[in-house]
Amino acid sequence: MSARPPVAPYLTVSPAAGAIAFYTAAFDAKQKALMPAMDGLRILHCELEINGGALFLSDAFPEFGTARTPLPGEPVTMSISLEFSAGEKVDEVFERATKLGAKGEVTPTYSFWGTRTAIVRDPFGHRWIMNGPLKQK
Repeated sequence: MSARPPVAPYLTVSPAAGAIAFYTAAFDAKQKALMPAMDGLRILHCELEINGGALFLSDAFPEFGTARTPLPGEPVTMSISLEFSAGEKVDEVFERATKLGAKGEVTPTYSFWGTRTAIVRDPFGHRWIMNGPLKQK
């Protein structure tokens, strides 16, 4: 059995080193693997553990294919969902991420589907949807 997660988003983010620093500070990510590129400037591969899940990312390498980072103003259509064990964590992470440069798209609120929820767009264009269960009365 492989230690690799069965499904993990793989982001092309430039600069990847900046994204790694942001995700570590905003989402308490833990770096599990890092492979620098031969040019000494870019990240070939990084694995982060976030909230018990995995996120892979790298800089763009257009010389090896068509992967590229979005152009300024071009929306990123993929979102990442973070499911927390407590609703309070949504507020905590939203506040930390927005202080570090993420744009709040949905401020922490109580959703009609029964969670505390919020959405931020990170400085690299990716949306993070956060949910946490409401306290039982």
